Amino acid sequence: MTHVLVAGGGIGGLAAALGQARGGHRVTVLEGRPEFSEIGAGIQLAANAFHALGALGVRDRVTGRADFIDELRFMDGTSGQRVAAMELTGAYRTRFGGPYAVVHRGDLHRALLDGCREAGVELLAGHRVTGYRQDGARVTALTAAGERFSADVLVGADGLRSAVRARLVGDGGPRISGHTIFRSVIPMDEVPPELRSRSVTLWAGPGWHFVHYPIGGGAFLNLAATRDDGAREEITGAPASRSHVLTRFPGLCDDARELLELGRDWRIWVLCDRDPVDGWVDGRVALLGDAAHPMLQYAAQGACMALEDAVVLARLLRCEPYEIPGRLVAYNALRRDRTARTTLTARRMGDELYHAAGAGAASRNAMLSGLSPEELREAVAWLHGSTSFTEAPEAVLVRAEGA
Repeated sequence: MTHVLVAGGGIGGLAAALGQARGGHRVTVLEGRPEFSEIGAGIQLAANAFHALGALGVRDRVTGRADFIDELRFMDGTSGQRVAAMELTGAYRTRFGGPYAVVHRGDLHRALLDGCREAGVELLAGHRVTGYRQDGARVTALTAAGERFSADVLVGADGLRSAVRARLVGDGGPRISGHTIFRSVIPMDEVPPELRSRSVTLWAGPGWHFVHYPIGGGAFLNLAATRDDGAREEITGAPASRSHVLTRFPGLCDDARELLELGRDWRIWVLCDRDPVDGWVDGRVALLGDAAHPMLQYAAQGACMALEDAVVLARLLRCEPYEIPGRLVAYNALRRDRTARTTLTARRMGDELYHAAGAGAASRNAMLSGLSPEELREAVAWLHGSTSFTEAPEAVLVRAEGA
């Protein structure tokens, strides 16, 4: 039986662990924090994420905790004009074979954690991986406490500041985007009825945008307001005063301003990502999720890509008689281009769509408003409609040999 070590117990790490356990492997997860938990609020899951969750056996768990969205709305944040909207019910589900939903990050994490427990995954909190060593037959994870955990494979799913990546790629710290996001969650009963909807609504303004959508079965409204403010220092979850947040979004139209003013207990993050790299694999070690390809939130695909990674890796590690290093190389080859394209697309969306100003904003509005419903779906088809990661493992390896 293959023994797989996973560094990191977040969404990507647990998805990787669950995929390996369902494939019949022994799996140990090493989480650096004192308990398995997830911080943050809402997260968007497109149809491709639901295909991945189905392959991991937890789609029904997540479905029971998700809020299904009827529409993605793009609004001009200064004029209040409705620019474009993509329907997410009938035609979307028919074309892409799945729904579009939002879920609290903690609920998605809990569904994966429960699945791992039922699958017999060994879950060890308080063991922060700081590096690794390997020989031809085994890999050993090193921890901050000086412990050694040896296995056949090590999956580095330890996030944006991955210690496994530092050893494997050695490309330094993440790229600070200069964008600051403010997050809040408020009870839905505090929201005026006329401003409630089953949509993800984005208000785009010059150098900023504001997104909101329901979570928790419609009991709460998730607020996320982003400012292109040139931030150069990393901030993760620091508190922010209501007055400070309200001053960061000048020109916000009345409806959006009314919602922003309802926010409280705001928290700040400065957004970071990394430039795509070609290689995520070193012998018996592979990266996954944010450790491999951290991306800005503008394409709403960070978690979706991690779930896809987990499915592909699980299928490849079931392929006998291929040697493990070769299977990891195939995984890298199959995931590299898709995740790189998604990373770079997310950057462009922030600059060219969400934060455009003046003539750029007018041009954006004209372009988006001129797209038909089918053209809007076509624009996201390469992302939301992909199911290549659910192929049989033999087919995956054949494709990888030509990648």
